[in-house]
Amino acid sequence: MIRRSPRSAAAWQRCLSSPRVMAGAAIILILIIVAIAAPWLSPHDPQDQDLLSVLLPPFWMADADPRYPLGTDTLGRCILSRLVYGTRIALYVAGLAASGAMIIGTVLAILAGYFGGKIDWLISRAVDIWMAFPPVVLALILLVGLGAGVNKVILAIVLIDWTRFCRVIRSEVLVTMTLDYIPAARLLGFSHQQIMLKEILPAVTPLIITMLSIEMGIAVIVEAIMSFVGMSVESNVPAWGVMIADARTTMHQAPWSVVFPIGAIFMTVLAFNLLGDGLRRALDGRLVQRNG
Repeated sequence: MIRRSPRSAAAWQRCLSSPRVMAGAAIILILIIVAIAAPWLSPHDPQDQDLLSVLLPPFWMADADPRYPLGTDTLGRCILSRLVYGTRIALYVAGLAASGAMIIGTVLAILAGYFGGKIDWLISRAVDIWMAFPPVVLALILLVGLGAGVNKVILAIVLIDWTRFCRVIRSEVLVTMTLDYIPAARLLGFSHQQIMLKEILPAVTPLIITMLSIEMGIAVIVEAIMSFVGMSVESNVPAWGVMIADARTTMHQAPWSVVFPIGAIFMTVLAFNLLGDGLRRALDGRLVQRNG
């Protein structure tokens, strides 16, 4: 039987009582369910074209067709079905890209903060140089070299955003290194690996979780941008960025074809940001003490 310490139980209780955490987690859970159940929730195949039902409005407007609850696009494809399947692409990129950036950034941050000296200098200078490039421009440059594709977008996000994790977590590691239990662990004979894994990593885990959630929202935006410019999925794959790109020429005639994918991106990013901010407030011991 796993026993939780009073401290971890209190942190868990703060998470459950946080409106931000619960709201963000609820929206994300709904998105996950939608992504998994896409074949059953979609009224049509996202690629099916009905050229006799082009640019149909949503169900609450005149001339709507009940077969297409949110209307159709320029090729007569069901917007609702494409939104549902687009959730899969968004969550796939968000999960893998954010996790990869987190792993690389956290490992380098702990090494830099723990050992200091030349290792810290080399890692810090690499972060400074890498962060000097605008992220979206650097992503486009990497994709030109790597080639288009959703997996290449994930790799580009990982190669760019590990610096965000590294810089922030390194600062937290440096603070942790000044605490009394680190010298105590050394006196007890802990190895470098044991100190990093058993003492430092648990101390920075709340920050890692918070940054991971926020990074997922950033990954969703980056993937949408790359899809919009044709550097992510193929043009026939239902992704939110592709939907916005397809609707550019008819946005004045059928604004709903742009509003729905933008709204999906907004709600997804909002959910990840709410979750991340709520976790930071609930798990950061200094904020908890400051707020009483």
